[in-house]
Amino acid sequence: NYAALPTAVNITWSSINFKTILQWKPKPSGYFYTVEIHGQTSDIKKKCILTTETECDVTDVLKDVKETYVAHILSVMPRGMDNFEEPPYALSEKFTPYSQTVIGKPEIKNYTQKGSKLNVLIQDPLTPYTFPNGNFQSIRDIFQHDLEYKLYYWKDQSSGKKDTTTKSHTFEISVESTKNYCFYVQGFVPSRRENRNGQTSVVHCTAGERGIFDEYRAEVFIIIAVIAIAVITLAIVLPVILCKRKKATAAREKEPLNGV
Repeated sequence: NYAALPTAVNITWSSINFKTILQWKPKPSGYFYTVEIHGQTSDIKKKCILTTETECDVTDVLKDVKETYVAHILSVMPRGMDNFEEPPYALSEKFTPYSQTVIGKPEIKNYTQKGSKLNVLIQDPLTPYTFPNGNFQSIRDIFQHDLEYKLYYWKDQSSGKKDTTTKSHTFEISVESTKNYCFYVQGFVPSRRENRNGQTSVVHCTAGERGIFDEYRAEVFIIIAVIAIAVITLAIVLPVILCKRKKATAAREKEPLNGV
């Protein structure tokens, strides 16, 4: 009896870089779930037919990323059972991939600090969608000029943080040439009403990129100073010692031999 079947609850959309998973509860016992994706202007598409799982990857039926979708999660009996009733179902919230998918962590592809310029190169995260030639589309391919990146940067071991934005893949910012800097990037879509900011990248620091002398500047100066003091001291003391030894030797040579 379909009417007695429980329906899905706690239905959520989980989407990062347009890879979208539908999740719900409870785990079925004695029945199955089938997912139907309803678009405003597209045909109904079925996914995860007769599944005992409580999640479903619906990425491939959401290719029109600007379309708004609703999921129907049907509670159904096993195939072969004669039952012509409409199965009960639960409705998800509306979901529009373009405005709701989370922007994933960008990758900092390369960075250099030369003099007073810090250059950072970003690689766009890829999506599950492909071009006709099979190459994966990046989020830049989908968002185009709607996508921007923000770079947060600060002097190493300092709490004063600055930020700057770009619509490209690169940053070039002015920094103090004698300081090391740490930084991370974050994608964001300013045109969105909500969920504008994406996940943040790994933090990178320029320490170690600028040579051992720059990284251990204070220690190097101390070592050089100690060596210099030792050399100067030796230069002063050694001639004095040699002179005294020379005088002592000369004095001994002038002394008369005993018993002569």
